[in-house]
Amino acid sequence: QVRLVESGGGLVQAGDSLRLSCVASEDTSCISAMGWYRQVPGKERELVARIPNGHNSYYTDSVKGRFTISRDNAANTMFLQMNSLKPEDTAVYYCNAEVRGLEPMCVAQYADGMDYWGPGTLVTVSS
Repeated sequence: QVRLVESGGGLVQAGDSLRLSCVASEDTSCISAMGWYRQVPGKERELVARIPNGHNSYYTDSVKGRFTISRDNAANTMFLQMNSLKPEDTAVYYCNAEVRGLEPMCVAQYADGMDYWGPGTLVTVSS
């Protein structure tokens, strides 16, 4: 069973930067799309950024121009570079992996049609 582990969260001031990392225990080239979600207490978990394999990345409007998502399949890692952080970016950030249309070489590592989640990392931005 694949495991995702986030790191890089912390307490920063408005205007600062943070870089989140998500390391997968299995080959991320098997993953159709990876993404970062965030959630604050009492609200729905929202998609922040998403990077499919071989396709353009997506960003929610509130982070466009400030956040950059990337993935390094050779290192089984995904990143979220967050610049010009704002207090409203405060949330628990979760790494997500979508597995769709699994290649035969990946069936030992993943279950087709599954979404995998990390435990989350807290980002707190003070004003």
